Amino acid sequence: MDFDFNEEQRLLKESVERLITDQYDFAKRGRIAQEPNGWSAEMWSRFAEMGLLGMPFGEADGGFGGGPVETMIVMEAFGRGLVLEPYFASVVLGGGLVRHAASDAQKKALIPGIAKGSRKLAFAQIERESRYDLTDIATRAFRTARGWTIDGAKSLVLHGDVADTILVSARVAGERRDRNGVGLFLVDGDAPGVVRRGYPTQDGLRAAEIAFEGAPAEALGEPGTAIAAIERAVDEAIAALCAEAVGAMAAALELTVGYLKTRRQFDRAIGEFQALQHRAVDMYVLVEQARSMALLSTMVAGDADAKTRRPTICAAKAHIGRASRRLGQEAVQLHGGIGMTMEYSVGHYFKRLTMIDLMFGDADSHIAEVARLGGLIGADDDGARERVHD
Repeated sequence: MDFDFNEEQRLLKESVERLITDQYDFAKRGRIAQEPNGWSAEMWSRFAEMGLLGMPFGEADGGFGGGPVETMIVMEAFGRGLVLEPYFASVVLGGGLVRHAASDAQKKALIPGIAKGSRKLAFAQIERESRYDLTDIATRAFRTARGWTIDGAKSLVLHGDVADTILVSARVAGERRDRNGVGLFLVDGDAPGVVRRGYPTQDGLRAAEIAFEGAPAEALGEPGTAIAAIERAVDEAIAALCAEAVGAMAAALELTVGYLKTRRQFDRAIGEFQALQHRAVDMYVLVEQARSMALLSTMVAGDADAKTRRPTICAAKAHIGRASRRLGQEAVQLHGGIGMTMEYSVGHYFKRLTMIDLMFGDADSHIAEVARLGGLIGADDDGARERVHD
């Protein structure tokens, strides 16, 4: 199998990495974090000019026809730069829901604004008691004479404080945790009945608690049948997070190796001590294994069949979650006291990796999901099981 990028993908990788290297160093990131929204409108405009905001969408809908590989390239570069802008929330996650659930008319209305950077999306899914269960939804949608309205509350809405349009999962029928009866709805961020409280997260990004009290809404696609589209968009988002984690892990490794080469103790660089060299090699192995799993998740991310997509995505998320936690701990420990300071970047990489591990399910929850699904082969593929055991 050919794992090489094509010419367009190589150009994308070079241009995004150059942008992050030249325009998004750690000092500038610190200044960006102090801006009112916690991210840079100037950088957001640059992303739009480069076509990054419209990249995952079809050309017929106003996008640039990219796919999971292009998203992987961008997210890995953003992981290296610890990018604060709402690219993941708006383009990857919100955009994925639009691609999989919206009608053709809705796509034509939404996607051009997303691509230009004038419309930012946020996905309001998590509720205080739902944990990692995508079907655990208590928020309700009601059809009235004037259309749909939403009642309920959502937590940890990534960049929900600045979203122009909020995509809300809500029940139109059934009880909590029922797969059927879940709808997706578009709600204007400034609509009456919408109350938002934004706050910074531990990794420097932004999130919001959002309450909906009779908020007017528009159904995204067919109400009551949205759970499959939500699961598909979330799986694609997890694959993108895996790529971001690889970028952050690689950057943390480079910082650590550089520190081992320059920090001196007992009249020699500490990197000359064999025990520390072994630990650095172990970190390198973790990065390369994570890269392989991220590539595997990217390869299956576009698969519409959840039976083949979901186990692989869960396995990749579980592996990268555990590997990134171990690598982050090693990076901080090998730096010593400086690794614990806010002024040095390695601790910020560890924070972001920790948050990625927790998003959409931590490593333990995904291992349990892989077991429930019967492993990477599939729960009902008895013939494949026998061939493997042989």
